[in-house]
Amino acid sequence: MSRMKQILNKLGNFLDHSKVFHILLLSISILTLIGLMYLTYLLNEEVDLSNLDTELMKPTIIYDKDNEEASKITANKMEGVSINEVPEHVIDAVLSIEDHRFYEHHGIDMKGIIRAAFENLFAGGIVQGGSTITQQLAKNTILTPEKTYERKIKEVVIAGQIEQQYSKDEILEMYLNQIYFGHGAWGIQNASRVYFGKNVEDVTLAEAAMLAGLIHSPSALDPYKNFESAKKRQGVVLAQMKAFDEINETEYDKALVEDIQLKELSDPLKGKYPYYVDQVIYEAVRKYGLEQDDLLTGGYKIYTELDQNMQEVVEKVYAEDGNFTVGSNPNEQPESAAVLLDPNDGGVRALVGGRSDHVFLGYNRATQLKAQPGSTMKPLAVYTPALEEGYGIKDLLLDEKTEFAGGYSPKNNNNQYDGEVPMFEAVYKSKNIPAVWLLNEIGIQTGMDAVERFGIKLDKGNRQLGLALGGGSIAVSPLKMAQAYSALANEGVMHEGHLIKRIVNKSGETVASFEGKEKKVTTKQVAKDMTTMLKGVVDHESGTGRYAKVDGWDIAGKTGSTQVDGVTAANAIKDQWFVGYSPNLVGAVWSGYDKTTSQQYLVRDSTKGSAIIFQKIMSGALPNVENEKFDVPSVYELEKEVEKKTLRELWEEQKKKINDSFNEWIDRWRGN
Repeated sequence: MSRMKQILNKLGNFLDHSKVFHILLLSISILTLIGLMYLTYLLNEEVDLSNLDTELMKPTIIYDKDNEEASKITANKMEGVSINEVPEHVIDAVLSIEDHRFYEHHGIDMKGIIRAAFENLFAGGIVQGGSTITQQLAKNTILTPEKTYERKIKEVVIAGQIEQQYSKDEILEMYLNQIYFGHGAWGIQNASRVYFGKNVEDVTLAEAAMLAGLIHSPSALDPYKNFESAKKRQGVVLAQMKAFDEINETEYDKALVEDIQLKELSDPLKGKYPYYVDQVIYEAVRKYGLEQDDLLTGGYKIYTELDQNMQEVVEKVYAEDGNFTVGSNPNEQPESAAVLLDPNDGGVRALVGGRSDHVFLGYNRATQLKAQPGSTMKPLAVYTPALEEGYGIKDLLLDEKTEFAGGYSPKNNNNQYDGEVPMFEAVYKSKNIPAVWLLNEIGIQTGMDAVERFGIKLDKGNRQLGLALGGGSIAVSPLKMAQAYSALANEGVMHEGHLIKRIVNKSGETVASFEGKEKKVTTKQVAKDMTTMLKGVVDHESGTGRYAKVDGWDIAGKTGSTQVDGVTAANAIKDQWFVGYSPNLVGAVWSGYDKTTSQQYLVRDSTKGSAIIFQKIMSGALPNVENEKFDVPSVYELEKEVEKKTLRELWEEQKKKINDSFNEWIDRWRGN
């Protein structure tokens, strides 16, 4: 009797403390809750399923700043395939990993829910879902993607209604034709062509398993970017198929080692303004937390800051190879990227991320580039903070060969030195020594603080005088530089650069909206003084940016270039920049190779390059904004003032010499 009591006590303790007891309670609770809610919705709500098989044909639409339709995120989703044309091993692969009991349940898999609850509880997190293929179809075609209990309940109810109106084969056919596989491929037929360049009827077992594996997370398992992850997931699918006796051991082993040959990636979503659309998707995911796969398939309306006229101008310029500087490698053309931004609100009006063939969601140099800014850093790191410290634009700066602390010995680009030059001349001629000397005078930390205010992050490695020349580890993109210079165009106030204004889901609900952020970077007077000097860069006949001049418009800006390590040729450059602005538009242009080497670099050409690209872009874009003028003096006026001052100083010096000589003569006379 005592033995039985011990057994009962142990059993009681086990039930009190083990996960099994809690799992049983959880499972019963889940089933009861689902059952009650299922009945409630069946009695009170009917869903229109008449358009079920076409619902996913709604693309995500991109609107411009005037709320006009500009582009679509879509692909050829119309070409479906009959369930009878899909090979059995493809169907088995999908069902084995997504819903093995599909032909047994009625839309809700109670056994699957219990199994998922057990596995999740033992794993300490959600590792298994209980959604059936019918539920997934309901979620993807009728419901919004937010993760709430209410949506989950509706998903269960609608799945039941779908099962009542459609046969299993019809449901599976709709699912296979509408599920998203990544890279713009909706449906099993399109996915087969995108990844393997063949129709679904020709897909092998190994390829079918890889496609089925992508359904779980097309982005994370993208075989073009994460082949090992995709291959690992393929193995999971094959293991499931073997466990369910869909394939035998021999078929499993053969498929597991089959060499998967991916088709060269094309651009199925290439439509209007591809680079701009790419960045819209990127911003929606990174800034607003939307799921990329939901975004690409969910029929959203995304309202942006795009100006279609400006975007078309930029794309037209980038389509003409003759506009660009050549490189030392004749077999590979240099790259380039450009951004146009409204300084009054930070809205990105146009954007192109490269010259080579666009790849959907590929490398976007306009926003993802990390390049040295060269002399475009001088206004941010040196001259703006110097003006804030009390220096004037006509003050004389040192311009002679100098060795600074630590043995740092920069040179002017033309190896010419004037002894002393006024600040505005140092700017329009882009002299290096005056910039470094001035940064040394105001202090490196002062310069770093200014750069940070302009929205460019620095690290300890930038605490050096080379900061003045934009070298070292500084890494910027055209978007970052356009945003920084927008503060100078906008009286010292900088707005956050952005593309998206708001995002609306297919139900008409606003799920994200831009909340404008602005920052006072410097004073109105300092911004005005900087504009005076940067306007001289473009207007003066000796200005380094004179090729960026746009007839009839006020333009201020700065050139920039960086050196190629290990190359002494004077015309060899690594990164080439022009960042400039009118009162109502900022433009930033970068040119260079993605990978610069001693054998592959830009060749400087005064008739082409980033300043010329900027000029061509702005010439076409500026007519779309108001033609305001900068209320600042020209550098020619400043030169006359300095010249008069110099003559006056010479006259005063001469008068002093005459007076000194006269007094000396008087003293001698009196001494006699």
